[in-house]
Amino acid sequence: MVRIRVLVVDDHRIFAESLAAALAAEPDVDVSAAGSGPAALRCLERAAAEGRRFDVMLVDADLGVPVPVGRPAVPVQAVDEDGAVDGISLVSGVRSAQPQVRVVVLAEKDDPARAALALQAGASGWVAKDCSLSRLLTVIRGVLRDETHLPPALLTGVLRELTAARRHRTESERLVESLTPREREVLRCMVAGLGRKAVAERLYLSPHTVRTHMQNVLGKLGVHSTLAAVALARRAGVGPVDLSGDVVERGGQLA
Repeated sequence: MVRIRVLVVDDHRIFAESLAAALAAEPDVDVSAAGSGPAALRCLERAAAEGRRFDVMLVDADLGVPVPVGRPAVPVQAVDEDGAVDGISLVSGVRSAQPQVRVVVLAEKDDPARAALALQAGASGWVAKDCSLSRLLTVIRGVLRDETHLPPALLTGVLRELTAARRHRTESERLVESLTPREREVLRCMVAGLGRKAVAERLYLSPHTVRTHMQNVLGKLGVHSTLAAVALARRAGVGPVDLSGDVVERGGQLA
């Protein structure tokens, strides 16, 4: 029997443990639970190192994910000023680092805008938290066949959001094209979540020079924060720099 390895990620402990227990009752499902983003990242990294990668990750759309102090197991995009990302940003990071993992977002309510963001981030499904276990299992098995699952009531709204996103992408691409090659390189570092000092060390520049480049990037993109710049970059298809094998400094500690 081919077993499905599932990781439940939700910071509501009772919900996470209850869902994990229900899934574990299935004869072909092995399940683990993580109560936070850092815990989920550690689970994914440990499983990959041991050659037993997870197949499906179920992640809470409203998850609050503090960035780990050390180097994250996968790159996490869209870090805000408080050093946190939401569940959908976690989806993007996981899909970038471990594309074989299918991700399903669990949501309290239907939200076409956020469901569209989840799909753009790489999610394969959007499911209500109060759906039946049989429905959830259908989705889990379906995404492993490369199916995309959305509640029928969301389809029209999601298509509308994706159409609007394509228009925004065109504008975002135009703005990114206005950057110099060096500024694009700095932007990719920003997308990877690197701070000013780490960017300076990576690009062999002074922190002051990096600060100037970052300010120029924000100005040319017409945004006022790193978070907004990263969001625009992602819409334009700008990916993060490859951090594999790098040793970078975050917050004064080696990462």
